[in-house]
Amino acid sequence: MLSASFRSILGLLLVFGPNFSLVGPTGPEGVLDQAIRPQALHALAEGPPELKPLSNSPINIKMVNDSKIVYETIGKLAGLTVIFDPDFPARRISVELAEVTLEQALDVVSFEAKAFWKPVTQNIVMVIPDQPQKRRDYEEQIVQTYYLSNTVLSQDLTEIVNGLRQLLDLKRVQQLNSQNAIVIRDTPDKLALAAKIIHDVDNAKPEVVIQVEVLQARRDKVHQLGIDPGSTATLSYTPPSDSSSTKTKAPLSELGHIATNYSITLPGATANAIFTDSTSHIIQNPELRSVDGQPAKLRVGDRVPVATGSFSSTSASVNPLVNTQFTYIDVGVNIDITPRIHPNHEVSLKLSIEVSSVTGTSTIGGIQQPIISQRKIEHDIRLKEGEVSILGGLFEHVDSKALNGWPGLAHIPVLRYLFSSEKTDHEENEVLIVLVPRIVRLPALMQADIRPVSAGTETNIQVRREDSALAPTLPPATVRLEPARIRLEPENISLEIGQKTSIDVIAENVKDLFSVPFLLQYDPRILSIEEVHHGDLLSGGTQEIALVQNIDRERGQAIISLTRQPNTLGVNGTGTLASVVVRAIGTGSSKLSFARVRASDSQQKQIPVLTGDASLRVHE
Repeated sequence: MLSASFRSILGLLLVFGPNFSLVGPTGPEGVLDQAIRPQALHALAEGPPELKPLSNSPINIKMVNDSKIVYETIGKLAGLTVIFDPDFPARRISVELAEVTLEQALDVVSFEAKAFWKPVTQNIVMVIPDQPQKRRDYEEQIVQTYYLSNTVLSQDLTEIVNGLRQLLDLKRVQQLNSQNAIVIRDTPDKLALAAKIIHDVDNAKPEVVIQVEVLQARRDKVHQLGIDPGSTATLSYTPPSDSSSTKTKAPLSELGHIATNYSITLPGATANAIFTDSTSHIIQNPELRSVDGQPAKLRVGDRVPVATGSFSSTSASVNPLVNTQFTYIDVGVNIDITPRIHPNHEVSLKLSIEVSSVTGTSTIGGIQQPIISQRKIEHDIRLKEGEVSILGGLFEHVDSKALNGWPGLAHIPVLRYLFSSEKTDHEENEVLIVLVPRIVRLPALMQADIRPVSAGTETNIQVRREDSALAPTLPPATVRLEPARIRLEPENISLEIGQKTSIDVIAENVKDLFSVPFLLQYDPRILSIEEVHHGDLLSGGTQEIALVQNIDRERGQAIISLTRQPNTLGVNGTGTLASVVVRAIGTGSSKLSFARVRASDSQQKQIPVLTGDASLRVHE
């Protein structure tokens, strides 16, 4: 039996011919190798037995009989052999079912008979009493490994594992941090729900770029005018000269001549007439890019050493020893931002912004320590994308006045400038911080991610099987068959360079659609396909889909194949097949069109479809 991934490869070969290669452009480790590599393991580890596809034609049953006979009757209608557990009791039940499928009939009878059934082979089912011990004995358990692509932290992986344990009551689950994977062993229903939860939470985290502008304006004015008089004078005696001896002191007989034998040194004076006016502007414009919930830090400036010390002594008689150590403090612009991105294009920011500088030094314990001025803001804000937030209020205004001169004379109007000097300082310092958030990526949530899924009861976790919708019976004359169509939505898109958008691949009016391989073409100079995600039409919200993709960005081609699980029927109706994420890389216009499409049903018969393309225009 071919696996879903191998069947998707065959579908691509049927579309693009036997000479087509799925090997990636970087070497043999491409899509084909990824799809065929697990085939060697299937013979050693197959999945649990699966029942052959049952008919979805509605049936009507009305019986009052033993439950075994009711089971055997439904089994004959479905072409199945029904066997019973030896402990299955005889129980008379009344069944009246109208317009139900064979699988629904088995489920309803099991509910009335207090039993459950399981496939043994493709055409044999076993009916077992619904008891906890019987479920432990008979319910199949499988082992599945789930690889996560967007969860990179071990803490996030642990949260997912703990959540699965609490929600699904899993007993055998192991996280592998080295492989970024989770291994689970449990029933198929629990594993199906686990796969749904892991797929929903393993999304790429949103990212945001925050533009920060720090504007610092400083103005200093110094005005100094006047004369600085000296503060000391010297009076000295000079005795008359004598050739016979050298006198160092004045005798009392010469006191009458002292008026002519002295000298006075007057104090000096300095005239000041200075005016200084200086203005400085400092502008810093960094950008921070951060993941949702992860802190981003920016340090612009210097690391200033600061001495720290401690005293230690071995005995009371010895002087304590001083142990001096140096730590470094970030001085300049220090920004710490933790963003939280909301789906409505708003961003919550937890901010810590500090602007500091060294303004002087102070000697403490014989060591010069820096004096650091600091302006700091810590708060939480919520902004729209592109909204400008101005953080002001960091304003410093200093006026100082100093007078130096002789007492009394320094306060005489006008004349005071002859006996004193006056100095006036005026300082203004203002810091302005501007923040502008721009979202790079939002959560890639699809309709299938928020769709509720049935999980059974409190004691029995069970997934409801997907049933194809029953078409109403209409007279042949009134039936109008609309042609199947696969198109791109939206059809007309306008983008800016660097912008990303998601384009949905929509299938309309399909019947028994099982596999869809197709080839998309575009202009590689204008567009680039970044990611491909499967939609909810083929999966039904609960089934895993085999998605094979090969993107050749140089040629502008993307090969995509979507296939349902084997031994399942196709789907009917209208819905989303896949979502293609494109990014604009150049200006101009480009078509995103279907070059080839080969849709097939569950019998591998080709389904004719019409296609619809999309037009994209990129501008600066």
